[in-house]
Amino acid sequence: MTTIAFSGNGDSPFEKLIGHNPEILQNWNNLEETFLKKTSLDSYLLEQIRRTLAFGNGCEYCMAKGGRPDFSTSELKISIAASFADIFCKDHRSIFKEHFNILREFFSDKEISELCTYISFINASQKLGKIFNLTEDYQPNAVVKMDELGDLKL
Repeated sequence: MTTIAFSGNGDSPFEKLIGHNPEILQNWNNLEETFLKKTSLDSYLLEQIRRTLAFGNGCEYCMAKGGRPDFSTSELKISIAASFADIFCKDHRSIFKEHFNILREFFSDKEISELCTYISFINASQKLGKIFNLTEDYQPNAVVKMDELGDLKL
């Protein structure tokens, strides 16, 4: 059971939880669409970031949607971005200038801006999912069950 009741607004369970204010829902969805359709970042990279953050934030709904991150560590650009996302998720205060120097080896300033705003947006979304108790049971697009993921120590 979720921690608050679903609203009558929205298509997905997540949208129904933030849909108590239709304007917030609309703008939230607009921002998500912008990240997915109007960014200079590759959609595969964004999905790996989303999956990385799902496990860091303990959002079952998001973990069940795609499972664990699925990229080769030889894909340095994705590895660097996922590592940065993981650090951001665990303690954003531990990010220093040196982290951005590493990002600049693979990303332009425009891409770094988009990456950081995307990480912030997904981080907020998943933390909402977690506090609203949006579990795997509500995920209509699940590709994996939580018990298949092993001990996650959430």
